Amino acid sequence: MIPERQSKLLKLIVEEYIKTAKPIGSKALCDFLECSSATIRNEMNSLENMGYLEKTHTSSGRIPSEKGYRYYVDNIMRPKELTGEDVLTLQRIFENKSLQLSDAIVKSMEIISDLTNYTSIVLGKSSNENKISKVEVVPISEDTVVAIVITDKGHVESRNTKIEERVSALEIKQTVDLINKFIIGTPIDEVSMKLELEVKPQIGASVKQQKAIFDALYNVFNEFKEDREVRVHKRNNMLKQPEFNNLEKVKDILDKFEDKSLINKINEEGNGVNIYIGSENEFDDDMTIIKTKYNVNGEEGTIALIGPKRMEYDRVTTLLNYIKENIEK
Repeated sequence: MIPERQSKLLKLIVEEYIKTAKPIGSKALCDFLECSSATIRNEMNSLENMGYLEKTHTSSGRIPSEKGYRYYVDNIMRPKELTGEDVLTLQRIFENKSLQLSDAIVKSMEIISDLTNYTSIVLGKSSNENKISKVEVVPISEDTVVAIVITDKGHVESRNTKIEERVSALEIKQTVDLINKFIIGTPIDEVSMKLELEVKPQIGASVKQQKAIFDALYNVFNEFKEDREVRVHKRNNMLKQPEFNNLEKVKDILDKFEDKSLINKINEEGNGVNIYIGSENEFDDDMTIIKTKYNVNGEEGTIALIGPKRMEYDRVTTLLNYIKENIEK
């Protein structure tokens, strides 16, 4: 633990930098700590030497380092009370009996995105909890088809996939009818095994066209079973953050929001509201992810907010706790 005065100083610097996004100089802190500018500079130097502060190349002021944010979150921060307006806005969502729970979760996270100017993510149940209702394959060119998978939960997933053999519409229909016969009602994570053990033997090795369609659908199912229901709201909020003024950096972040496998990794396994700062998350070293897992009647999911490391940690943790409590009521 760092000394009390340094702890107060770090708190002031973190919270002021979160508000302003501008490096903090010693003069701005004199009134708060009731000591000289020289004393504050010495304490700031000590905090910098310990790795809690960083000096920017454009100013003699300091900003919190990743280590500084982590110390603040673990040892200094206290949850911030929600305003009456925030509570009222969110209560309207959860008291609306016409909304299904999944819709209430998505809408509440959209509201939090609007309130905070961060990007919200909802990772719903895994595709493994779906059963196959129907499979369709639609040719769109000589070597490409669209495979459409429809589940009993009303989830529809499509994949463009190339096939090596030229396949007639009749061959496509015969193969798809055969596959549907065997896999309708099968959970997603069991489909690949059923295709391998029950469907493949029915497809003659000499019929290359049927084998080509089978292989294409087999690959589609393997991809689909890893999927989750994903909602990303306000990706462009990153453009509002002053630290992301580099176009290449913004493009990189926006591209990551389109990467389904990367978004799926945001799934939370731990309990409570957890904070992953910079290099602690797999998404981006310049960003923070605050997330929590919810569990309703055995159905699990993750809600998360993503923003710069300069996040309102105290407010976001309170908001996510509020949503989690209302989801699990």
